[in-house]
Amino acid sequence: MEIRLLRYFIAVANQQSISGAAKYLHISQPTLSRQLSDLETELGTSLFIRGNRKITLTTEGMFLLTKAKEIVELIDKTEANFNQPSEIISGEIYIGGGETEAMHFIANALKDLLKIHPDIQFHLYSGNADDIMEKLDNGLLDFGIVIEPTDKQKYDYIHLPASDVWGVLMHRDSPLAHKDSIQPSDLMDQPLLISRQTTVDNELSGWFGQDVRNLHITGTYNLLYNAALMVEEGLGYALCLDKLINTSGDSKLCFKPLTPDLHAGLNIIWKKHQVFSDAANKFLGQIRYNIEKHTQND
Repeated sequence: MEIRLLRYFIAVANQQSISGAAKYLHISQPTLSRQLSDLETELGTSLFIRGNRKITLTTEGMFLLTKAKEIVELIDKTEANFNQPSEIISGEIYIGGGETEAMHFIANALKDLLKIHPDIQFHLYSGNADDIMEKLDNGLLDFGIVIEPTDKQKYDYIHLPASDVWGVLMHRDSPLAHKDSIQPSDLMDQPLLISRQTTVDNELSGWFGQDVRNLHITGTYNLLYNAALMVEEGLGYALCLDKLINTSGDSKLCFKPLTPDLHAGLNIIWKKHQVFSDAANKFLGQIRYNIEKHTQND
């Protein structure tokens, strides 16, 4: 399967028409149609449902689209780090992270790095730990920032000098809003919104003293912003990290920490035996330097 055909396929999926994709790709419509037919023959399945007005994807086509985007992104990422002048440090760094205050530390390291090597470019991907690790495993990210613990058999890591505080995001008018902190017994019969990531289940189960899945789970989320809208509408209490949602001023929401305290340590991780680009190596060196400087200042 040629990369060129995958790019053609992605273009048709995005444009939802052969003519629109042909125009976008600057090739003739018959040529594109023939190439797509060859791709379907090669794979032994239909990828498109051809309607009068637009083309939609079959189930097999939707699966291929996901994989094709990952393959093309990986190819582009690899080529970008080779096609750089040898006399300067440049290239691209791909970093994934969840919603955490620790991204300020990453931002400072990138700021320091770009002062020295302004030709480096970085790309950020937001997702929960499960999303991040999947993209690390597929080579689509260089680094991930995730909540502890880390799979030490699979990833190398550096502990970041930052931690997040677990608590509950709730409506200011909720029955628990008057409390200074939240205990497990406060939440036993309450509708809860929890993160979908696996490591979070383990941490929260330990705090509750039982499997978190046995509680009244109204919904799950992977990033907190939309979950906060659900909380604002009275759909439940969101178990989450502090300082991710603005609860000051006229906000309808408030945040209460957990008791006993529950903190989330944070690591920057990468695949074991990872071969880094020059840009990624410089970034890792900058992270180590900034951590050492932070430790000395403390």
